[in-house]
Amino acid sequence: MILSVILIPFIAGILSVWIPFRKRRHWEIFLECAVILNSILVWYLLLHHADGAFLLAHFTGDLSISFMVDGPGMVFSGLVSALWPLATLYAFEYMTKEEHEKIFFLFYTMTYGVTLGIALAANLLTMYFFYELLTLVTVPLVMHTLTREAILASRKYLYYSLGGAAFAFIGLIMIIVYGHTTDFVLGGVLDPDKIGGRTDILLLIYVLAFMGFGVKAAVCPFNSWLPQASVAPTPVTALLHAVAVVKSGAFAIIRLTYYSFGTDFLRGTWAQTVVLLITMFTIVYGCSRAVKETHFKRRLAYSTISNLSYILFGAALMTPFGMAAALSHLVFHAVMKIASFFCAGAVIHQTGRNYVHELDGMGYKMPCVFGVFTVSALALMGVPGLAGFISKWNLAAAAIDSGGAIAYCGIVCLLISALLTAIYMLTVVVRAFFPGRDFDYSALDGIKDPNWKMLAPLFVFTFFIILFGIYSQPLVDFLYSVAMG
Repeated sequence: MILSVILIPFIAGILSVWIPFRKRRHWEIFLECAVILNSILVWYLLLHHADGAFLLAHFTGDLSISFMVDGPGMVFSGLVSALWPLATLYAFEYMTKEEHEKIFFLFYTMTYGVTLGIALAANLLTMYFFYELLTLVTVPLVMHTLTREAILASRKYLYYSLGGAAFAFIGLIMIIVYGHTTDFVLGGVLDPDKIGGRTDILLLIYVLAFMGFGVKAAVCPFNSWLPQASVAPTPVTALLHAVAVVKSGAFAIIRLTYYSFGTDFLRGTWAQTVVLLITMFTIVYGCSRAVKETHFKRRLAYSTISNLSYILFGAALMTPFGMAAALSHLVFHAVMKIASFFCAGAVIHQTGRNYVHELDGMGYKMPCVFGVFTVSALALMGVPGLAGFISKWNLAAAAIDSGGAIAYCGIVCLLISALLTAIYMLTVVVRAFFPGRDFDYSALDGIKDPNWKMLAPLFVFTFFIILFGIYSQPLVDFLYSVAMG
């Protein structure tokens, strides 16, 4: 079954183009049912999985393409499978105003299977294979509109991703040479007898591999592709910025740190200091750029850059608490950010407006959309009672538990980020609901909330943002159990 959940999205995507559906509604039903079925199978697999790995292909020595279900894989694949059906439903309505829909959904659905391949990879080679494949299936999505901006954005995304993958490949080679195996083992797989006096070289390789996988996680200075990719249709940018691509980068770094190199080898070294400083700088940098940015989707993109480094900061603490905090923000940020991006997409779909200064008074014309956006904004700020507060609290607690001046400086960066987040998110809310006494509402005639295909996912995301804020303990306990092995 583990192989079927990866292959079904590929097959469904190809059939959606090949089968001559008479009506668009039938085509939508086919794709939505295929995605829902695959998500059901994923959750069945997670709840009834067998121990051990599924071997698909063996190359030489310990090199193989294998899959397994373990703690981090359960978290990431469960998140992806929960969000994808809702994202697909939203995309049906959004793409009615775009061309080449079938080609779009071909790659959009295939991306689901590739992301599951990363989540369920049993070893570093398998994860690297699907990590590269993820680039290939998402480039056509970024350049879908075929405008000059989209083509330039797709080129930059491709160049950055291939460059990052080259550095990640060096890490893979070093694990093959100096490790017992390439399989994911909590605590790492490096062989002390093979390392000898090459500790500093391996630490340098870890930093390079961290930065390589960090390209997709938009770590500084390799983050400029992410705001530029906002030219893609919103269903793409939402998955790029909230689930598939950027979270794959963060997930890969967690695997690399805890399951390949190992925290016993890395903790307390100059390499840990370097990656902590990089993540802290990225947290503040992303928020600062978001405050300055006036384009709605690009502002959210810079917000994503900052929040992704929250996850990387937790991972770079290299403690069980840090890993659990990183996983909690990986989950909660996905829900919060996909909600905010879908709100931005709804505005663009309904009005064609792309800039923050064009949103004045629209809260009264699109109350559902901007109501959801307000909840997601408050959650991203870390307001108690919402999901963002829980994950940020976990990160701060993990930093305190870790100890050390750098970890405490990380808490300061989190607080600065919270302040800047309040500025750039609430600016949108205030403009939408409080445009001023002299505002001419007649300029907004004809604007209204989108239909149920767009609103239903937004309401579901809002429900979970609130639910995780007031009742997240079972999930957090599970994440801590994953971090403890």
